[in-house]
Amino acid sequence: MPSPLPSPASTSPRQGVVPAVGRSVPRLEDPPLVRGSAMFAGDIRPEGAVVMMVVRSPVAHGAITTIDTDVARSIPGVVAVWTADDVRRDLGQVPHISPRLSETPRADHYLQPVLAIGRVRYVGEPVAIVLATDRYTAEDAAETVFVDIDPLAPVVDPVEPDPCRIFPMGNEVQAFHARFGNAERAFQEAPVVIECRLRIGRHTAIPMETRGLVVDYVSDDQTLIVYGSTKVPHWNRRELARQLQIDPQRIIMKETSIGGGFGVRGEFYPEDFLTAWCALRLRRPVLWGEDRREHFIATNHSREQNHVASIAGDLEGNVLGLRSEFWLDLGAYVRTNGLRVPENTVTWMPGPYDIRNYEGIAHCVITNKTPAATYRAPGGVECTFVRERLMDMLAARVGIDPLELRRKNLISTDQMPYARQTIDAVPAIVLDEGDFHSLFEKVVGRLGVDDVERRRSTGEQVGFGIATFFERSGAGPFERGSVSATAEGAITVRSGASSVGQGLRTMLAQVTGDVFDVSPELITVALLDTTETDAGVGSFGSRSTMMAGAAVREAAMKLIDEARSTAAEMLGVDPDRISVRNGVLSDDSSGRSVDLAAVAQASGPGGTLHAEADFKVTAPIYDFGAHGAVVSVDPETGVPRIERLVVGFDVGKAINPKLVEGQFIGAAVQGVGGALLEELLYDPDGNPLVTSLMDYLMPTASEVPPIETIIDESHPTDHNPLGAKGAGEGGITGIPAAISGAIAHAISDHERVTSFPIHPSSLLEASPLPPIRKETTP
Repeated sequence: MPSPLPSPASTSPRQGVVPAVGRSVPRLEDPPLVRGSAMFAGDIRPEGAVVMMVVRSPVAHGAITTIDTDVARSIPGVVAVWTADDVRRDLGQVPHISPRLSETPRADHYLQPVLAIGRVRYVGEPVAIVLATDRYTAEDAAETVFVDIDPLAPVVDPVEPDPCRIFPMGNEVQAFHARFGNAERAFQEAPVVIECRLRIGRHTAIPMETRGLVVDYVSDDQTLIVYGSTKVPHWNRRELARQLQIDPQRIIMKETSIGGGFGVRGEFYPEDFLTAWCALRLRRPVLWGEDRREHFIATNHSREQNHVASIAGDLEGNVLGLRSEFWLDLGAYVRTNGLRVPENTVTWMPGPYDIRNYEGIAHCVITNKTPAATYRAPGGVECTFVRERLMDMLAARVGIDPLELRRKNLISTDQMPYARQTIDAVPAIVLDEGDFHSLFEKVVGRLGVDDVERRRSTGEQVGFGIATFFERSGAGPFERGSVSATAEGAITVRSGASSVGQGLRTMLAQVTGDVFDVSPELITVALLDTTETDAGVGSFGSRSTMMAGAAVREAAMKLIDEARSTAAEMLGVDPDRISVRNGVLSDDSSGRSVDLAAVAQASGPGGTLHAEADFKVTAPIYDFGAHGAVVSVDPETGVPRIERLVVGFDVGKAINPKLVEGQFIGAAVQGVGGALLEELLYDPDGNPLVTSLMDYLMPTASEVPPIETIIDESHPTDHNPLGAKGAGEGGITGIPAAISGAIAHAISDHERVTSFPIHPSSLLEASPLPPIRKETTP
């Protein structure tokens, strides 16, 4: 219970509190985390619960001949062992997981069943489930389940023609075509054309807490309470109800604390269905939590793309055209948002540059790997790497400073609103806010370019790199927020968004506190519960502040308007004369006042004021960012050392600058990992070679320098009442590209650095790329 609102003497003058929005208020989420009192999914143990273990395929591709569960069923403590046949007998079918974003008709043929039906398509695919009274027994029993599989030829390279059809319709799910202008003519007429192959490696997010779920069964009304769902709990609730063939009202989603999300957690996976189905069938609670090995082979992968890309320009450094055809490795199935990554990549490829001619083709290909989908800044990281490498190559080829080349081509403020329609079925991209040149120069100014050039003149292998980009944020269509005030003085806030570690509850408390003119510490932001907030969209795509923050603000203002009317009746004055300071409603003319708790008491039965609001938008925002890096390369070992990272991003209005800074720094560290260390590798038979943190390298303090942040608040948006833009992804998008550019500059060979993660061996024996000033390139 929060402290009650202040109740000063009713006739004393009051001074309002300092507004919280715009200040670095300490995170309200942290005290329970530090004290160890926060409740994670693994902390919830309903009475009578059983533990579920998933039996996973050890083979990348094959036909299931038999699944022998007899030994497992005979082990004491085992409650049940089930396969797809049991699901089919119970429901009449084995559910497949629906797409959540970027739905296409062809994708329906490539959706994942909750348990394998007749064929396995990746190492780690669920084929059976074991339920036991404790985890040790469940694990031991799962190891006795014998799955006989006739191997089929695996597909591990998305670029090669189909050596084996994983699905009857072929291995290419979809090809997205994006274009504007006349790229073919631009390339034919351009004095300089550069084409190269570029590759982005496969990696994933590594949250401290792996996925886990607890499903409680309430026998009185056969309700399921799901703990641990995050990111998009309302969508997951609808999808789960569809698969279980029950009314969504029988499913309650309850938020818990979470140890990181980053895009891979909170989507709907087979385990989301299996835990709930088992609880419903057994009529008792079910617990499930993956170990780290399962995380590497079962949770979404991301990033892997192979591009054949080209840039056309003139000898003065003007970009005349851009092209890229690429193959994205989707893994074995189309998951809930798997097609959003190629769609973003192909539509965002031209970036924040004034490029008039573009053509892109994205081939979305199935392989026998763990399915892939979104990871922080999906598609943005990939297209920024491709585009910025081409920009650096063009600058080197024509002998122009890479900074100057970008200055020539960045979209200027007098060109805004700048609209692009790349795919007919996808809404146009409209860049209508910000000063790209100004933020670019701020980042350049922090890099110490002159010092880098001085060191290079002495023979040192050091270089700088810069990358510019835009990110989409604030996607709709809506978000819900509510605010309640009680006669006991408590103010409670709820929203349809969920916390994935980004400081959501602190931000919502700041926004609400300013409306009530009270300290954020007096606001309770409740964990999401679908019985309290029955609709919402969720926390992804840098939307939480703009959408949930605006919805809660609107609800708080509605509640204050209601409270002002009640207070006016209590004081016998016109509502227009009522002001709010320190949570107290006052008639400034007479000096008389009444606190919010008394107003709530007078509002009617229950003594609670309540207001709810939906904030709606019809189009997202596109935010500009620029990242810079200084990197030195050891000439003997090829090992790069990052000396400086600068992260600049236009956030519109920072509700809490310290939270924004934390988002930038955390994201940049993930970008360093992707650029230099992290990679998920497979052998030719589709066996994963990386299944633990012994194999998957992650950045430490040794690899990451102090990160400088530039929080640009010079262009608040008018798309929402807070003026805020996105921040969650703006710290990672350009980092791999900037590091790659800096390394290429250090070794004086921009055409050698064509993939990431960048391996030291690839940087040895580099040769400089001579500038071309007067000749044309065929």
